[in-house]
Amino acid sequence: MGRLKLSDNIIRLRHERKITQEELADFLGVTKASISKWENAQSTPDLMLLLQLSAFF
Repeated sequence: MGRLKLSDNIIRLRHERKITQEELADFLGVTKASISKWENAQSTPDLMLLLQLSAFF
């Protein structure tokens, strides 16, 4: 069974919505660098941001 990768899902969903990292960052109130780190699996969003991400997507 494949492992769920948050970074891959953020990229895929963002591309499906045709929004930039900066637009997603503005919606969540974080920096574009934070979105980049999440997408490159260098860090993960905290629980409150995960809730906002799920509501957005």
